[in-house]
Amino acid sequence: MATMSYIQAITDALRTQLKNDDKTLVFGEDVGKNGGVFRATDGLQAEFGEDRVFDTPLAESGIIGLSTGLALQGFRPIPEIQFFGFVFEAMDQIAGQLSRTRYRTNGTVNVPVTIRSPFGGGTHTPEMHADSLEAMVASVPGLRVVTPSNPYDAKGLLISAIKNNDPVVFLENLKLYRSMKADVPEGEYEVPLDKANVVREGTDLTIIAYSAEVNESLKVAEKLEKEGKSVEVVDLRSLAPIDFETIVKSAEKTHRVLVVQEAQRLAGVASKVVSEISERAILSLDAPIGRVSAPDTIYPFGLAEDDWLPNAEDIEAKAREILEFN
Repeated sequence: MATMSYIQAITDALRTQLKNDDKTLVFGEDVGKNGGVFRATDGLQAEFGEDRVFDTPLAESGIIGLSTGLALQGFRPIPEIQFFGFVFEAMDQIAGQLSRTRYRTNGTVNVPVTIRSPFGGGTHTPEMHADSLEAMVASVPGLRVVTPSNPYDAKGLLISAIKNNDPVVFLENLKLYRSMKADVPEGEYEVPLDKANVVREGTDLTIIAYSAEVNESLKVAEKLEKEGKSVEVVDLRSLAPIDFETIVKSAEKTHRVLVVQEAQRLAGVASKVVSEISERAILSLDAPIGRVSAPDTIYPFGLAEDDWLPNAEDIEAKAREILEFN
């Protein structure tokens, strides 16, 4: 075991797979000599060479187009979109080509591309850098969408994504990169892509969240425990496909549910989770399903970001409302 930050776990996963499979390639804007804007690929070009880790032009459509072509030739590309707000330039390649290849070839051709990209607020980035656009890609058939909430999952999920034969969009939360550390196994290990994780057991309320909001939800669970309230926290981890079996099991156990996301209320995947729980477990619930999200506005400039983003106080207020409902 080694203590790693979230971003160190990402780097270690990339290094591990570059060592284990010479068909693995890492490329994107400034990922080579500079090691990426957040240094997620720091040192990898020096270690594995310019043929395995290399810079591309500033053209997201070209980066993903190259990835698709390389995958069709037997490689396992790991392209980086420098910030997920720039994904629009690549959506024709992602939704129109990459996601459809297996269907077009009747399952005879795989495209094992893992698209890494940072997203999320809390670091006061410029406009178009922090937007939560995960629902846009999670609604595209043929794609897997994964977002870890901690260093252990970051490494294990990234290795699983790279080894998987499906195209995967792997979203890394900006705020988590250097704000948390954890014990992470050395070498290769995998965390399953399709499985939610019950990170805290409870009996009175289920909070379902993903990415940075998992950690905000855990703060609330710990606070409410001191008042005798037992809160279960479920980390989705995978946004496509979503592990509804684990979610429904938890809802039937606690009878009260709160879904939390950083994205605006009309975005993210909370509405999908709420609708599925309503269809599958409505008769087990003792209160309306709650939601906490950002407001339905354009992502604000940096000075207003802290007021705009949902935090532990917002989650606590809604959790109390659900717990007190009768």
